[in-house]
Amino acid sequence: MPLYLSKFSYTPETWARMIENPEDRRQAAEAYIGAVGGKLHGFWYAFGSHDGYNLWEAPSNVSMAAVSLAITGGGALNSFETTVLLSVEETLEALRIAEGVQYRPPAS
Repeated sequence: MPLYLSKFSYTPETWARMIENPEDRRQAAEAYIGAVGGKLHGFWYAFGSHDGYNLWEAPSNVSMAAVSLAITGGGALNSFETTVLLSVEETLEALRIAEGVQYRPPAS
């Protein structure tokens, strides 16, 4: 199954609610991804441009998109970005295929 890295930021209102009522959000994340047949591999909070990161496994891009849409539709986040992760083997395969692609830069 494909792996996905999500980075997110809570709204100030969400942080205020969590300060009043601290909660382990890993359990919620496990339920969201489990609903589409996936798995949560990690959940971290961070300092910096994003409040947290998740490492997910999902059956397909469509199933991960469904989870992303459900989460962002909840209104508790300022941002939620998901990146599809490629294994080294997948990247090597893409490099071999890229050799046969005849790309022409614009206006050349």
